[in-house]
Amino acid sequence: MNEKAISRSRVLYIIEAALEYFISILVAGSYLATLTTHLGMSDSLTGIISSFISLGCLFQLFSVVLKRRQVKTIVTVLSVVNQLLFMLLYIIPLSGAGKQVRIALFIIAIFLAYLIYNSVHPLKINWLMSLVDDRKRGVFTSYKEIVSLLSGMVFSFGMGTLIDHFQYKGEVETAFILCGITVFVLMLLHTLTMAFSVEIPVETVPERKNPIREMLGTLQDKNVVKVTILFMIWHIATSAATPFYGTYLIKELGFSLQFVSILSIVYSLVRASVSTFWGKFADKNSFATMVSICLCIAGAGFFVNIFTVPANGKIFYTLYYALYAIAMGGINSALTNLVFDMVGPDKRSNALALSQSASGVLGFLTTLIVSVLVSHIQNSGNRFLGMDLYAQQVTSALAFVFTVVSVLYVLFVLHPGKGKKQ
Repeated sequence: MNEKAISRSRVLYIIEAALEYFISILVAGSYLATLTTHLGMSDSLTGIISSFISLGCLFQLFSVVLKRRQVKTIVTVLSVVNQLLFMLLYIIPLSGAGKQVRIALFIIAIFLAYLIYNSVHPLKINWLMSLVDDRKRGVFTSYKEIVSLLSGMVFSFGMGTLIDHFQYKGEVETAFILCGITVFVLMLLHTLTMAFSVEIPVETVPERKNPIREMLGTLQDKNVVKVTILFMIWHIATSAATPFYGTYLIKELGFSLQFVSILSIVYSLVRASVSTFWGKFADKNSFATMVSICLCIAGAGFFVNIFTVPANGKIFYTLYYALYAIAMGGINSALTNLVFDMVGPDKRSNALALSQSASGVLGFLTTLIVSVLVSHIQNSGNRFLGMDLYAQQVTSALAFVFTVVSVLYVLFVLHPGKGKKQ
């Protein structure tokens, strides 16, 4: 295995991540909302479908079944299946089947797609990250994220403009066909990046202990429990609101997909510009301190969205999205690194699996419960507690409350500045 092949594979990994990101753009947010609206789904059902993404962390536990010495082939094959299922999301609305059949097929396809994606994701990351020098993983990861964010915003703007063009002409089916073709082409390119990437041979696979016994042992660590609870509170906050924003943008607020794409550009630029700052801040202070500040900023964003209505939608939602981008530039990194700060090396992988799985399931259940509230408010003529309110204003208030709880939890339980494991 020569260095030239490994170096080439690292470049292909950056490209692979960007192509995968492009596909994820087309099957989430307002793009997903456009599909579900065309199928005649309710906002609450769309929110539940959106939450499959947060529930996906639970599916990562299935990667244990797929574990083997060489993973390149199975990861590549299952990635193709996963992305073909994503392509089907744009074909199903054109199938001519009855409404209920199309909705059922759509739900099955997206569920299976995320099940397969999350099952192979840990194996793929472990394979491709093994090609990166341990001393350069941080820099490499930042480059990979920046390439995905910057190229993704151009891609999102272009696709949003294309779909808007055909929607205005009353030819939304044509837009769906073009999107399906785009996903197929991206799938082919994505497959090539993995096919031409090398895999460092592994002579043996370490013998695993009983996974249930391992997890019970991990749960006995108080620090694992502490950080898992933070994951869970934060996921309650985001799952109570963000899955319902996609339909809010294109329905009540009346945004075009082109404007939604502009918002994505703003988000990507803001997040890319603050990621390095937050990293340096955390290294100098602590990840607990950093996440407490980022959560405050996220809370401010949700607070703004409580007052976001059609009359001020473009200004207020843009402000929320910019604040959320600043916050997320640090939160995702901080949550993962808190595990490394507070948990011993022998328990870190289990702690990450536990915290992500528990928070994913809780986030999904939160969306299920809140979807009932969303349907109730909309069926009541957008009235809640005697006030004229859109459902998403109420969900934003819930997200704000739980974000405040998460800040208080960090301040009084994790103790910023004292959480680093010596």
